[in-house]
Amino acid sequence: MALGEKRGRFVEEYLHDLNATQAAIRAGYSAKTAYSQGQRLLKDVEILAAISEAKAARSERTKIDADWLLRRLADEAEADVADLYDEQGSLRPVSEWPLIWRKGLVAGLDVEEIKSEGVTIGIIRKVKLSDRVKRLELIGKHVEVQAFREQVGHGNPDGSPLVTRIELVSPGDGDSEA
Repeated sequence: MALGEKRGRFVEEYLHDLNATQAAIRAGYSAKTAYSQGQRLLKDVEILAAISEAKAARSERTKIDADWLLRRLADEAEADVADLYDEQGSLRPVSEWPLIWRKGLVAGLDVEEIKSEGVTIGIIRKVKLSDRVKRLELIGKHVEVQAFREQVGHGNPDGSPLVTRIELVSPGDGDSEA
């Protein structure tokens, strides 16, 4: 399927950051109309097919797919912070940390030496962990847990309305006799 130069370029650019507006600009569409052009292009059947095909090819090349992602998220969610410390409770050197911790579970490491008269008398090490709850949310969105659903629908399974008629009754409009 031949998309043409500009539309083909849009597909390539869209795959960089999944931002249709920026992809349209980088593909050569006017910055003034890039938002609407990007949205229009994402509704085009040929563009969608090309994006889907390119994503599948990229997954094949990188060997990263939904199974890989879920395995990685599960490994990260189950990683034990105790693995970062030795038997005496001291932080291990980074080179001794399990690989899963070195690949993104630690969001930051701050090391501060405390000195007195030019002599180091102590070291403070602060380890900032990445957001583990976010990982659980991502896992929940990819499996049928339904724990992190964005929207909850209220309706009958057949699509019929829950309520078909509501009657308002004023006080005194009852069956009681005066």
